Amino acid sequence: MSADTRLAELGVSGLGEVDESAFSGLAERHRRELHVHCYRMLGSFEDAEDTVQETFLRAWRRRETFAGRSTFRAWLYRIATNACLDLLARRRPEPATGGEVRWLQPYPDRLLDELPAGDADEPESIAVARETIELAYLVAVQHLAPRPRAVLILRDVLGWPAKDVAELLGDSVNSVNSALQRARAGMREHLPAERQDWTGGEEDAGTRELVRRFTDASVATDIPTLASMLRDDVRCSMPPTPGLHIGRDAVVNDWINDGFDGMTGLRAVPTAVNRQPAVAFYHWREREGAYLPLTIDVLRVTGGAITEIVIFHHDQFPRLGLPERLPADGTE
Repeated sequence: MSADTRLAELGVSGLGEVDESAFSGLAERHRRELHVHCYRMLGSFEDAEDTVQETFLRAWRRRETFAGRSTFRAWLYRIATNACLDLLARRRPEPATGGEVRWLQPYPDRLLDELPAGDADEPESIAVARETIELAYLVAVQHLAPRPRAVLILRDVLGWPAKDVAELLGDSVNSVNSALQRARAGMREHLPAERQDWTGGEEDAGTRELVRRFTDASVATDIPTLASMLRDDVRCSMPPTPGLHIGRDAVVNDWINDGFDGMTGLRAVPTAVNRQPAVAFYHWREREGAYLPLTIDVLRVTGGAITEIVIFHHDQFPRLGLPERLPADGTE
């Protein structure tokens, strides 16, 4: 149901006549997809939450400016994009560098599943079906300057016409097209060359078996077996901790230096974030008599080998819907 249809049902002709409760009902239908849009722009789940709240506040205050020239959804996307640009100007005036994004946070698949089905009348809905939520894409996007980043997402992810993007940014169509070409070049520089081979949200049997073997070897802290699953040019990072390790030897040496090979008392729970396989690890704590959250490993698998591991800290467990502890008897 479009916003115009909903307005007619409410017996009003425009948003200026809608009370706060009815307006909230209209806007809330788009919360999840707006959150994903802001997450792509910002790379941070928490910042995306703050920005969606700011978007709704701005939309309510400016509701009389909605003239129906675009869909209500597109109007909200315009406000959300500008809210993201404002936040980036305040908090992160410079884009990421060096291939790592220290503010990167995971996005649980269970929340991505809340995204609405596509609507042919609203092209922004195609965003839910594109491979633009995986961590490697998010990292590449964060290396773009904010305005080219916005242009890329609006044009290539949401499918907006150049003239609409130009209007949103207060720029010319030529300038938008130029920014898009620069952004695409930047993405090619930072995206994996084999992007078309990503597992995405559809894991095959081989990927599932590799993840199972990775999980078992990790619980056993069997580094030689883990090393055998890594591609030569594997990348490993642990945001927000600085440091990007590239290459099998560098990754394995980092694990050894951190004392991983001597660790005991691990358990694992399979999960999925950013449409990628992931494993949540818990560590036995004698004092608490339970396994407590440790880290989450998010994997990118290409051609039967692990090509990237992004490790997140235990503070991400609640957002991902993971248990806060695992009891000693193995039940959850």
